[in-house]
Amino acid sequence: MSADPVSAGSPGPGFTHRLLPFSGAEEFLGGAVPFLRAGLDAGDRVLAVCGTGREALLRDALGPAAAGVEFTEAAAWYAHPSRTLADCLGDAFETARSGRRLRVLGEPVWATRPPLEVVEWQRTEAVLNEAFRGTGAAILCPYAASLPASVVAAGRRTHPETVRGARALPNPGFLSPAAYCARCDGEALPPPPDGAETLEIERPDLYWLRVWVTDCARRTRLPGGEKQRLLVAVTEVVTNAFRHGEPPVVLRMWTDASPGTAALVCEVTDGGRWEPGGGFGLVPPKPDGGAPGDRFGLWAVRLLCSFVQIRTGRHGTAVRLLFALPGATTANRRGGGGSDGA
Repeated sequence: MSADPVSAGSPGPGFTHRLLPFSGAEEFLGGAVPFLRAGLDAGDRVLAVCGTGREALLRDALGPAAAGVEFTEAAAWYAHPSRTLADCLGDAFETARSGRRLRVLGEPVWATRPPLEVVEWQRTEAVLNEAFRGTGAAILCPYAASLPASVVAAGRRTHPETVRGARALPNPGFLSPAAYCARCDGEALPPPPDGAETLEIERPDLYWLRVWVTDCARRTRLPGGEKQRLLVAVTEVVTNAFRHGEPPVVLRMWTDASPGTAALVCEVTDGGRWEPGGGFGLVPPKPDGGAPGDRFGLWAVRLLCSFVQIRTGRHGTAVRLLFALPGATTANRRGGGGSDGA
């Protein structure tokens, strides 16, 4: 196993995404401070996404140089996986166009949120290895030893390298974004409840489809603005099912009152199976005008919903859309901003 100095290539054009495991302030600062200083010395745009305690440590260790770091509150930054990924990717390209590099230190405060949200943030950690390719960005993610063991283990699968002292070591357990996402979707979704509202759609009559969805949503606590997002997302998924799937196309809606993740759920199923490599709308289009890739409509759906779950196989395809209800601790916390990366 080869080992490279952490500073090697840091100011250069290559994208890096590294894990910083630590078990105390000394180990945290030992990895974070050189990373930030290297960016400041190189003229990078340097962001530190962390809680107030870590910010205080970093400011004290950096001294006057801390004035060159953009400190961002982690709880607000990690608000929604897809929106955060899109916003940070846009920042990376915009910074690159100005001749600089985006450098992000990010503390994964999402690690203790409800399980469904944790899975989606872990998925985003994997996907950014594809999305940020060619941006030249540098992302360092400090994972505390006090985090759940499963979260730390997943971090080794979603980061190509781990920082150890002054060295960056390849992670032998690292998985490609496609392989990691396949693991996330390895378990079948729980079946809809018996009382779910059900509509079999024989033709894509979008007017009556929207009337039906609106009527179902009206009986929930879904905020008014979210109802419009719901209508756009359902329309896109149903249209996709008719274009690329097979009958029967069935729409179901119900309320999931699970503690911490209460949501309005909308599921569209059809009898078709997606071909391997077709994409699940996980990678955003390039902000520089590059080709959007496969299933761009599903990427837009991910931006609209709190969560999107997709399963496809020989028994057909299910696309499940979740919209957080008021009071739920889910990803629908803000309208945008930030980065997954860290």
